[in-house]
Amino acid sequence: MGMKTLGRHLVVEMYGVQSTLLHDLSLAKRVLRESIEACKATFMGEHYTVFAAGGISGIVVIAESHISIHTWPEHGYAAVDIFTCGDQVDPWSAYEVFIKYYSPSKVNVTEIKRGIVEA
Repeated sequence: MGMKTLGRHLVVEMYGVQSTLLHDLSLAKRVLRESIEACKATFMGEHYTVFAAGGISGIVVIAESHISIHTWPEHGYAAVDIFTCGDQVDPWSAYEVFIKYYSPSKVNVTEIKRGIVEA
């Protein structure tokens, strides 16, 4: 019997991002929405918070799981999670949207296989 993966989870750390980009709520909304289109996921809902210190947290729920961003403008840093399930959605396509808009000078990405089960 073989094994299969139910989902893929990209844990993305972006460093060296311009502070103004990390303060921009409308940009975060655009990037999350475009990332959904790019990976061919199904939008279900969203929630955003802007913190007094200027950081943003945003999450979109997709039928295939979720995509989120949390920013620390004072450090030029953003944490992004792209968790997708199923064979039809490519988390790396969503990742490319974040890189295009935020232009980090350094990125660390870890891909985690989620739900490894018997096929």
